[in-house]
Amino acid sequence: MLGLCAVLLTPTWGRAETRYVTDEVQITLRAGDSTRYKILKMLPSGTPLEVLGVNQTTKFARVRTADGTVGFVPDDQLKSEPAARNRLAELEARLAELQQNPDAVAARFAKTQTELAELKSRYQQLERDKQRLEQDLATIRHASANVLEVTTDRERLRVQVAALTRSGADLEQENRDLKNQANLRWFLSGAGVLAGGILLGLILPRLRLGRRKSAWGSL
Repeated sequence: MLGLCAVLLTPTWGRAETRYVTDEVQITLRAGDSTRYKILKMLPSGTPLEVLGVNQTTKFARVRTADGTVGFVPDDQLKSEPAARNRLAELEARLAELQQNPDAVAARFAKTQTELAELKSRYQQLERDKQRLEQDLATIRHASANVLEVTTDRERLRVQVAALTRSGADLEQENRDLKNQANLRWFLSGAGVLAGGILLGLILPRLRLGRRKSAWGSL
């Protein structure tokens, strides 16, 4: 319970930012985040302050002045912009400067116009370069696709040629085998004829001799 109370009572501070004292004549910079603390100094309207944080419970902002003094002021007495009279004085000073130096203003305007024209020209050139690079990239991608396709076709043809080469070698071997078989058949046929002729040459004379002996025996 005490821990919860400590958390609830702990000041919560936001991030640092620059804000300005409101258009009131003066506000007090105090040593703590309530009116019970002593006043460190009076801050006139339009004083720039670096806001170090805001206590969301007490609604006091912890601030630092330009001279480094750190203190607390009511958050609702700070504005995000300088006081209106300070801004008016600044605008009046700038207007007076412009009125005193019309030629300088015209020169600055002309320079600004020239720089703007140069920027437009550079932008247009960059757009043209971008389009050219995109076209070149598309061409390279198309060429790469063609190269890949050609490489694939070459590989496919190489496989087909290798297959045809193997088929041709198989056919040549088969042709040689057939020729060898034919030669063997012719050789065997010739050998058979020769053997038959030899046998006939041996048998026929004996048959004739046997017939003659038979004829002589009958006489």
